[in-house]
Amino acid sequence: MEQAKAFLKRKNIVFSAKRYGIDALGAMAQGLFCSLLIGTILNTIGAQFGIGFLNTPVIEINGTAYTVGGLASFMSGPAMAVAIGYALQAPPLVLFSLPTVGYACNALGKAGGPLAVLFAAIIAAECGKAVSKETKVDILATPITTTLIGIGAAWVIAPPIGGAASAFGRLIMEATNLQPLWMGILVSVLVGVALTLPISSAAICSVLGLTGLAGGAAVAGCCAQMVGFAVMSFRENGWGGLVSQGLGTSMLQMPNIVKNPRIWIAPTLASAITGPIATCLFRLEMNGAAINSGMGTCGLCGQLGVWTGWVSPSEQAIANGAAAIVPGAFDWAGLILISFILPAVLCPLINGFCRRMGWVKDGDLTL
Repeated sequence: MEQAKAFLKRKNIVFSAKRYGIDALGAMAQGLFCSLLIGTILNTIGAQFGIGFLNTPVIEINGTAYTVGGLASFMSGPAMAVAIGYALQAPPLVLFSLPTVGYACNALGKAGGPLAVLFAAIIAAECGKAVSKETKVDILATPITTTLIGIGAAWVIAPPIGGAASAFGRLIMEATNLQPLWMGILVSVLVGVALTLPISSAAICSVLGLTGLAGGAAVAGCCAQMVGFAVMSFRENGWGGLVSQGLGTSMLQMPNIVKNPRIWIAPTLASAITGPIATCLFRLEMNGAAINSGMGTCGLCGQLGVWTGWVSPSEQAIANGAAAIVPGAFDWAGLILISFILPAVLCPLINGFCRRMGWVKDGDLTL
């Protein structure tokens, strides 16, 4: 047992919720952002502004033509796998072998591909790390081990994981359509909380394929956290804090939440209010790439996703019944109110009550 522990320590193999549930998941979201989301943004910009370079196919693969953005989206599996390997501090030969694993997972897992990539890439990376530099033929042994184990894991787990994730995502979306009030509250609060926690709400939404009304509720919850924390902490953090939280991430408040969890009351209650307003009043749907549902106002990706879904729904959203629309004034008003105005008004009001109750004090929100 001691020898095994010493070996794992030497190989930097750490079995922990933080390593896999925070580090790897967070890195996977970044890989997904740099491929699928960036590709979606480039395609949308090209289509809306008539930019020939972005609209013209640059390569054809198996009879399918890809634009620059389409190619970036096509490589989401490899990008996620490499990002996960990087988070696990995989050595070079392991890291460079992971793109094949990511591609296989996305191909086999289909809509649930991102979740399959997470599991298979972790298994492949850790096994590759265990073999790395243990033989005189490391240049062969490490990539062969990483590739074979990763592809094997993908072949075994990707199809059922993909099916289960897709089914659960559809269940959430159908339940939201049937019960927009209660599910609007539930989805908005849970995804908003996930955004502020040191885990990836974007990856969760992508894994579950949250689009439609459920995606709109998720956007509402994320915006309530980001804009809410940014505005209600303005007197402590000024303009720098407003930008870093409002356009960056509310995760910056996690150390303060650990010290005083009551500072989380205002944005969480705000998300419980804006979620059902989004689903019941404005019928706000997020039909762009599902990752946008968990991005909130981070780089305005949530709002870009809603806009993209209006003019050019993602394949996943189309499969769930979405269709392109011409947004009207009511649609734009709903997006602006849900994303910016309501969180900016509700959170300071609720936090003011918390201050009067003595639950929140000056300095509690200082970054």
